[in-house]
Amino acid sequence: MPDTVNPMITDAVTQTNVKVVGEAPAMAMGSLFQTMAHSTGILFENNVAASQQQNILAQAATNQGVMQIYSMDTMAAAGATEKVAQSGTPDQLQTLLTIMETFRPGR
Repeated sequence: MPDTVNPMITDAVTQTNVKVVGEAPAMAMGSLFQTMAHSTGILFENNVAASQQQNILAQAATNQGVMQIYSMDTMAAAGATEKVAQSGTPDQLQTLLTIMETFRPGR
């Protein structure tokens, strides 16, 4: 004797299957959009990391350049020339003091 299934049950199962099949494209697109958003986020994170490393490299290169400039012999020669040029500073101060004394009130 064949078993019969209540027609209301078969109708409910059929409607559920139709609902699942009907929602499948929307669910697939939602999953695709989530994947694309996640991939874009990782892309931006990698871009920020690369920019930070480029800035670090630029700072290191600038630091090396400044260190090379300060270690050159010409800088030492320029420093010695400056010291020689300032050797007359006490004489200039004495001259300024003498001029100030001439303008002192009561003289």
